[in-house]
Amino acid sequence: MNLIVAVDGPAGSGKSTISKMISKKLDLTYLDTGAMYRIITLKMMKLNIDLDDENEILKVLNETIISVKDDEFYLDGENVNEEIRTREVSNNVSKVAMIREVRENLVEQQRQMARGKRVILDGRDIGTVVFPDATVKIFLNATAGKRAKRRMKDYEEKGIKADYSSILEEIIRRDNIDENRENSPLKKAEDAVEVDTTYLNIEQVVEKIEKIINKKIIDEML
Repeated sequence: MNLIVAVDGPAGSGKSTISKMISKKLDLTYLDTGAMYRIITLKMMKLNIDLDDENEILKVLNETIISVKDDEFYLDGENVNEEIRTREVSNNVSKVAMIREVRENLVEQQRQMARGKRVILDGRDIGTVVFPDATVKIFLNATAGKRAKRRMKDYEEKGIKADYSSILEEIIRRDNIDENRENSPLKKAEDAVEVDTTYLNIEQVVEKIEKIINKKIIDEML
C-alpha cells in the first residue's frame, strides 16, 4: 500500500524530530525535505556565492547531487548531516527556498524519492504543493516563543552559544519570509489536521499523530 504522510509547519515546530519517530514506529521511509534546501544553501555558502544571485545559484544547483542513506544526507557524496543544522544555514535557507527554480527542482526530486513507497515527509509545502493528494496531512504548530525555546535547547545541546531574544527574532523573521514568499508559501492545507505542540511533549505529539494516521488508514480500507 502506497502511503504518503505530509507534515508541514513553521521553523521549530518539531517536524523533523516527530516525523523521524513516527517513521520508526510505523515503519515508514522518512524524508526531511527541508534538509534538501539546507544542502543547497550550505553549498552556496561553501562556494561564497551571493545568496541574492539567482543565476549563480541555479548554475550550481544543476551540478549538485543530493542523496540520502540511512536517514543521513549527502552533498556530492559527502555526509553533511551536521553541517546543514548550523545556525548560519538556518538563517539563510529561506533566501534559497524562495527561488522558484530551486523549489521546482527539489520538489521533483522529492516526488521521485517517494514514488511507490510508504513515506513520511516534512517541510513547509508538502501537503499543499509537493503531495496535494497525500494520504494524511498534518500541520504542526506552536507559539513563536515556544519554538524559540526549543531551538535554543537544540543549540545548547550541540554546544552552540545561543541567546533567546535573537533566536526568537530569527524565528519570527523566518515565519514572515516563509508565509509571504511568492512561491509555495507556508500555509495549512485545507484538509490538514492541525496539531498545536505548544503544551505537549514529544511523546504526546507522536501518540496523537499516530492515532490520526492509523484512523485514516482504517477509513481508507473500509
